Amino acid sequence: MNRLHEKYNTTVVPALVKEFSYTTVMQAPKLDKIVINIGVGDAIADAKALEIAVAELTQISGQKPIITKAKKSIANFKLREGMEIGCKVTLRGEKMYQFLDKLVNIALPRVRDFRGVSKNAFDGRGNYTLGIKEQLIFPEINFDKVTRVRGMDIVVVTTARTNEEGRALLSGLGMPFEKK
Repeated sequence: MNRLHEKYNTTVVPALVKEFSYTTVMQAPKLDKIVINIGVGDAIADAKALEIAVAELTQISGQKPIITKAKKSIANFKLREGMEIGCKVTLRGEKMYQFLDKLVNIALPRVRDFRGVSKNAFDGRGNYTLGIKEQLIFPEINFDKVTRVRGMDIVVVTTARTNEEGRALLSGLGMPFEKK
């Protein structure tokens, strides 16, 4: 079992039960999945850019991503419906805990001028969305082989019903929220 998963079971669940006065430990919110998405806008002109993004996302997540296609045609962007314009991966189980552990303890502290992640990025149902400006903060990415700096969206989906429950869960798991 991953050390973050162990921490969740031993310390986070009892703290959540006490804080929100649940009647059983099964009511405590837990992580459901983590979705990592990279939009590759320049894939319209350069198909190789998408292959590079897929390779980088595979290195970061340890799982092969699926390629996402455009849902609508947008003439201003020279975009046709069905064109491949991004990739995403959904992590569950142990890989999810491993990725979150790596994100919180290794990658986020490597961000320049990092003061914590926003407390306001919850969606109202306890899910958290985090935007990252460059993939270079992950240790798997070789700085010399990067052709273009790409950002990504990371969505942490929880079973929490409110933002407060989701924030308490992610804080317990070590997410560095900004202090105001």
